[in-house]
Amino acid sequence: MLSLYRRHRPRTFDEVVGQEHIVRTLRNAIELGKVHHAYLFVGSRGTGKTSMAKLLACALNAEGGPRVDFSLDDPACRAIMAGNSLDVVEMDAASNNSVDDIRELRENVALAPMGGGSRVYILDEAHMLSTSAWNAFLKTLEEPPQHVVFVLATTEAHKVPATIVDRCHRFDFHRPSLDQIAGVLERVAAAEEIELPPAAGAMIARAATGSFRDALGTLEQLVTYGGSNVELDDVLEILGVADAELVFEAADSLADHDPKAALLAVEKLSASGRDITQFIRDLAAHLRHLFVVQTLGEVPDSFAVTAEQSDRVAAQAERLAQGEILRASDLVAAALSAIKDGSDPRIQLELALLKAAQPQSDLSLQALLFRIEQLERRVAQPGAPESASGEQHQPDGAPAPGEGGPASRPPGVPSAKAPAQRSAPAAAVAAVAVAADPEADPQAAVDLERLQSLWPAVVDAVRSQNAMVGACLEGARPAELEPDCVTIAFPVFAGFSRKTVERNREILQSSLRAVTGQTLSIEYTATDEPMEPAGDASLSEEELIERLKRDYGATEVFDDEPTGGKEG
Repeated sequence: MLSLYRRHRPRTFDEVVGQEHIVRTLRNAIELGKVHHAYLFVGSRGTGKTSMAKLLACALNAEGGPRVDFSLDDPACRAIMAGNSLDVVEMDAASNNSVDDIRELRENVALAPMGGGSRVYILDEAHMLSTSAWNAFLKTLEEPPQHVVFVLATTEAHKVPATIVDRCHRFDFHRPSLDQIAGVLERVAAAEEIELPPAAGAMIARAATGSFRDALGTLEQLVTYGGSNVELDDVLEILGVADAELVFEAADSLADHDPKAALLAVEKLSASGRDITQFIRDLAAHLRHLFVVQTLGEVPDSFAVTAEQSDRVAAQAERLAQGEILRASDLVAAALSAIKDGSDPRIQLELALLKAAQPQSDLSLQALLFRIEQLERRVAQPGAPESASGEQHQPDGAPAPGEGGPASRPPGVPSAKAPAQRSAPAAAVAAVAVAADPEADPQAAVDLERLQSLWPAVVDAVRSQNAMVGACLEGARPAELEPDCVTIAFPVFAGFSRKTVERNREILQSSLRAVTGQTLSIEYTATDEPMEPAGDASLSEEELIERLKRDYGATEVFDDEPTGGKEG
């Protein structure tokens, strides 16, 4: 028994949905006798490329043809639609992509039509042909016999050689809208006597992501699952809305900065028996959706199956900062990469979610920059109430920075440990120390001398992101400092190093901002003067902290020891 999408393929040009521009062009070509010898049909899966090719074959081989108003009772047309016509050859390039396959095709091209007026060769997934096969096919495609028409269908036009594309008339198939897919589902359901509620049809249309074939395939699966009366709950079950709920829970844990909820989400996922690696891919796609929604200001129809999901996507996009989303996406991508190298999927997922949910546990420069930005936003909040003593209270009831005790530490910023316990990179410590005291104004305090003294920390921060760029900065130093621009001097013989740093300008800018708290544009110059080291290249973390205290007025905050412990 034929599947739904094969039984309900368009049988006339009038039944084609969503491709009016292609139908009109082909109709005119047939009526005017200007049918080209080769067509390239480009479009995503399930948009009707093969169906359109068969309609073109019917029109060319219809009795009294070529004609656009061919009859469905025409024996030639019935044979073409059934797939057993001798004048229409369908080839799958995914499995017939060798030179020998193309040579066989070239030999058969010379054969005259058996019953109709044209022989039509439909080459599906044409981009799968090998380079040698394309070369063997080129001459035949360029100058085929007059009775032959080629239709090449592909989802990836960029993989088709330009020499082939130039010899074809190209048609791009549009993705159908949700209303168009829902209309086809309604028509097929009526023809098959299937009870399909409008809400269920709308959900199937969304889940199909622009594919008529996928939509009809889901409808057929639902009929097999629950009979001809399709229930809304069945649609939710088949479409995997339960899986989507787990993705939303994981994203909620990131928005709430709740590591416990993140681990519970992983535990629930593991107990469900679902594939963890696929879940990580789904989470990566969800994070991308959140970023797109933030950029567009709305939720595209294809991003969610139900209206409730659309609302949750919009709500999560509002709760998560773009920096958090990008950082979480990087962590998820790193988890997938580690899994490919053989790491345990559950461990990688837990690590990614824990790092994303609690940036204070991550000592990477990116995480520290995020925490600094969070702190700066809190410090800059207008209208913070003052106590009777004139102290400005921080959000959430925390006292002003500089007071002792854990409560004095702004959320997201770890305290500076005793010298023997410090483990963060020097640049990271500098970034936290500068940001820890809102009384210090880095943008007003930074001058060339101080920047030169902190230059080793900047180079260290760059090296932590890109070792090559950090090495290229070893022989450079800040030479001039304007209010918003720094000029970096390189030795005249260090052309390669300078070009490497210029190509990675963003890394240097972010590192400068991490250490100085100031956003600076960067210019470069060459000098033949001796390049004295700008500060001690082996500056220790303790020395760097002391210099930041002296130059910036930064405050170093220590955690209280546990109750009953000894001070040391």
